[in-house]
Amino acid sequence: MAEPLRDRARRATGWRLRSNGDARPHYVVCGNDPLAYWVVRSLLATEPSAGRVRVTLVVPERRRSDGPDGRDLDDIQVIFADRLDEATFRRAGLAGAAGLALLHQDDVGNMHAALCAQEVEPRLRLVVRMFNTRLANGLREFFPDSAVLSDASIAAPAFVAAALGELAPTHFRHAGRTLYAARRTDVRHQDVLCGLAVTTDPELIRVLPADEPSADVVLAEATGQPAGTELAARRLARARRRREPVVVLLRALRSFATRKIGVAVLALLAVIAVLGWLNARAAGVNWSDALYLTLVTTLSGQDPDLNKPGAAQVMQVVLNLAGLALIPLITAAVVDGIVNARLALHTGRIQPDRTGHVVVVGLGNIGTRVMAQLNDFGVEVVAIDRNPEARGASLAHRLGVPLIVGDAGLEETLRAASVATCQALVVVSTDDGTNLRAALNARSLDPELRVVLRLFDGDFAERIQRAFGIGTSRSVSYLAAPAFAAALLDRAVIATIPVGRHALLVTEVPVMAGSPLDGRPLAAVARPGEVRLLAYTRSGQKTDWSADPRMVIQAGDRLTVVARRAGLSALLRETTPAPAEPAGTPGPRQSEE
Repeated sequence: MAEPLRDRARRATGWRLRSNGDARPHYVVCGNDPLAYWVVRSLLATEPSAGRVRVTLVVPERRRSDGPDGRDLDDIQVIFADRLDEATFRRAGLAGAAGLALLHQDDVGNMHAALCAQEVEPRLRLVVRMFNTRLANGLREFFPDSAVLSDASIAAPAFVAAALGELAPTHFRHAGRTLYAARRTDVRHQDVLCGLAVTTDPELIRVLPADEPSADVVLAEATGQPAGTELAARRLARARRRREPVVVLLRALRSFATRKIGVAVLALLAVIAVLGWLNARAAGVNWSDALYLTLVTTLSGQDPDLNKPGAAQVMQVVLNLAGLALIPLITAAVVDGIVNARLALHTGRIQPDRTGHVVVVGLGNIGTRVMAQLNDFGVEVVAIDRNPEARGASLAHRLGVPLIVGDAGLEETLRAASVATCQALVVVSTDDGTNLRAALNARSLDPELRVVLRLFDGDFAERIQRAFGIGTSRSVSYLAAPAFAAALLDRAVIATIPVGRHALLVTEVPVMAGSPLDGRPLAAVARPGEVRLLAYTRSGQKTDWSADPRMVIQAGDRLTVVARRAGLSALLRETTPAPAEPAGTPGPRQSEE
């Protein structure tokens, strides 16, 4: 019997959920890279596992990269479409949906898709991924009920901090206080709010430990003192300024002229020195008078004197000829040095004596942000990208950052960037293979080099860390996804604090009437390794940062917590009453594939 047309259509679009009578909030996510994958996973994890949200993912027919893009996740509807237009959005069920996330790496394309979506569902919660700040501001004005986020801006501070060997500069303000993550040794005891993690063993980082005093990474209140990344950047900038005069002098001497002109000038000076010595011997004068006579004769000539001995007359003529040759060579060296300096500025050619800088590989969205932030800190930066027209190339030229065009996976490209003498290598291109080759080749040049590696596959990153000792790896999508998912759910994530490969979320959770936590003490909120209570706000009262754990929670109260993803999901289940199952609705979800 032929398969019904409706079933064939659902199979073609990857339908995995029942739709008739489904009253769950519906969210549509459009994207084709790991950010879409992690946002969908965050949506499914943030809402309790009973399945209180319905997610539809819109992806192109063909994969655009080897990384995950979400199409293989279970319990979602997948729509295949290469164009985001009204027809695609209607097919995805956007009409009546609670929110739409546009996560493609095309700012203009995302803006066009937002306009099409408005035609389908005018009252829509819109979350847009956008890199260009001007377009982002314009989109916010046109769509007031929207969140325009940049995954590069969210994740860049973590890469900058890792390059400087510090914690990510996570500053945020909540309830009248400015808080930030720092090492316990960098802050005063009275400024510490709570412990976040134990990082003494890089291979076994423990977050939100039960023994808070053992945590060497803490959440502290800002009191106007610089800490963390800012301190490291200031130290590096001071060291750079101390060595800068010497480095500039040496670099000027080495790169002032080409090798041939330099050899010619040195040879001519040697000839002048020998002739000057011979002339001084013939004239019978001391060394100071001989130097004077040699310089005057070489540079300006002397009046002829027929009464001089024959040897002295010959020396005078030869020195005058040498002077005629020396002046054009000096002029050529000056001109050649100026031309070389301009070419070096334009092409990014680096001299091998550069030290203490940070090399950034890949000037895409994240690489551009990292380069700009390091430059703002006063850190010397060298950029590498195989594309001379990369997104951040024009910014690199404006900032005076040398840009080397080439394959970062090749040793000669890394040597051109003086990787062997740099402080850190930040590898953030979009190709995992190139990133890994660059990291391994750089480690062969300097086994102690600090490498900050971007890898999309988290399991692959952990294996690389164990095998090669490259302990600092970051996933832009993993760091940014919680903020996008929270914006889509219209639930504000106050801050994301990266610690190693963990991401801690700071958020404020309201307690609803009839929820499991309603009527229980505050001590029931904390879960070692999962959730830590930061502050407690009772309706109509000020936030209490040191609340008594014996206080009873009431409906309408708000809990400010720092939590892991799984811990936050569990807390949301505890603060939300269980939904009543609609009459006549079957228990387990049935796949219609």
